[in-house]
Amino acid sequence: MIAKITRGGNTGKLIAYLYGPGRANEHTDPHLVASWEGFAPDPGRTNSATATAVRKQLVNALDLRVHQAGQRAPSRHVWHCSIRAAPQDHHLTDAEWADIARRVVAVTGIAPEGDPDGCRWVAVRHADDHIHIAATTVRGDLRPARHWNDYLTADRELARIEIDYALRRVPRGDRTAASRPTRAEREKAHRAGHTGTARECLRTLIRTAVAAASSPEEFLALLAHTPDVLVELHRLPSGDIRGYKAALRGDTNAAGEPVWYAGSTLAEDLSWPRIRQRLPAASFHAPASWHRTADAIEGIPHHLHHAPDPAAQAHINALGETLDLLPLLAPPILRAQLQSAAAAFERATRSRIRAQHDQARALRTTIRALLRQPPPPRGDATFAMLVDALIIAVIAAHHWHRSRRHDQQAAAAHQTLVHLHAAYRQATEAPPLGVAHHPWPQADTHARHLHYLRRTLPAHAQQIIDDPAFPHLSAALSTAEAAGHELDRLLRQATHQRPLDNAHAPARLLIWRIQRLTASATSTRPHPTAAPRQARRHR
Repeated sequence: MIAKITRGGNTGKLIAYLYGPGRANEHTDPHLVASWEGFAPDPGRTNSATATAVRKQLVNALDLRVHQAGQRAPSRHVWHCSIRAAPQDHHLTDAEWADIARRVVAVTGIAPEGDPDGCRWVAVRHADDHIHIAATTVRGDLRPARHWNDYLTADRELARIEIDYALRRVPRGDRTAASRPTRAEREKAHRAGHTGTARECLRTLIRTAVAAASSPEEFLALLAHTPDVLVELHRLPSGDIRGYKAALRGDTNAAGEPVWYAGSTLAEDLSWPRIRQRLPAASFHAPASWHRTADAIEGIPHHLHHAPDPAAQAHINALGETLDLLPLLAPPILRAQLQSAAAAFERATRSRIRAQHDQARALRTTIRALLRQPPPPRGDATFAMLVDALIIAVIAAHHWHRSRRHDQQAAAAHQTLVHLHAAYRQATEAPPLGVAHHPWPQADTHARHLHYLRRTLPAHAQQIIDDPAFPHLSAALSTAEAAGHELDRLLRQATHQRPLDNAHAPARLLIWRIQRLTASATSTRPHPTAAPRQARRHR
């Protein structure tokens, strides 16, 4: 159950809308379910000939104290709260909606329980799944209502109502979500034939620029060279940058001028001060390697489990930057799902916990270094390995947020996994070319590999053997064994962080993990001549 609260407007127009047919004739049987005294006139329960007169009586009754207060009345004296049940919820009766309305106006300060001077209000129902509460915010003693933080108090009460009425538990927010597009912005995008609003498009472009930049100056340069973005800087008298605003090229107002958005109005973490805090943490160059990046991403669960919350939040932010950048580097077939994953995870990167960005410096610089690397060869398993590592990390982020009751962030991480699993399935359609040039193992070697699988992974052995890519896996195991790796240990490592319970193409998944594990071991193994040199240096 969710609430939406607005202030201002006109009492008469609001009542006319609530009792009218709706914008698309969606209102059915509009009627009163509760009011400040229980005896307010109900235009919905009178015949059509007198409905207009009764509607006027209701408006005058609601506005009575506003007129009595005169100039002391607040200029925006109309308070409008819509409360909607989830589609999965059972049908609530008028009496139940009336109780919900009374609880909400009580906790928000509109009409506190037992207060004879509470504001005048009515609750109108014109659909099965929601009600509208209309109130005027002048009390009986002609003072303004005390309804500060009304959205938060209403939201907390709705969480209790969900429990009391056995309704679906809606993820609650913590006021760190990015600003939503307005109805006017959505309608404007729809008329232009765009799938997203200018606000959403700008937010994505700016987040990508932040993820790609290694300094505030580079961020501004990248933004200035983004074809679809216009940028203007605000400077202090000293010449230092105070902030910036951006507009989407082609998005204009009625006068033909660009529609500008300050970074902070797009999202709190896109304000200039927050970007400056974030970027100096990545001021050094890290060695670039696709395998090293996958290893760094797969290390995120360890940080989320062991690091203090500010450091853990920093690693979640770095994970978000990875998802923002990956569509720039991915094969075309994967880009749509990876872009959707990045858009979904954006909500999971912000919480009330302030990130300590320097704690994730190594991960963030490793990710940025990939922009200067050539893409992997066509048909290479690199992106399958990277998406696999991202799934592991996002699962850990989901658990981390859920354990801290970050409901919206946890829901965003869960939605991200839907898109990452889809991208992973697309990636697994390519054959595992990384081992295609190796000869098939001999029959006795093949039998020995079956023995290792059944001994090390008994619950999944048959599933792996039935995978058409199993011969490729056997070839990969032969290569790893020839390089000196213990197969039992290697298979356990390959399934340590993410079991194969729901794996699509488990043999291919094991191939890519084994390739990454053996490549990581090779990259960290000292050169054969290094040990004698080190021994001579320490004599």
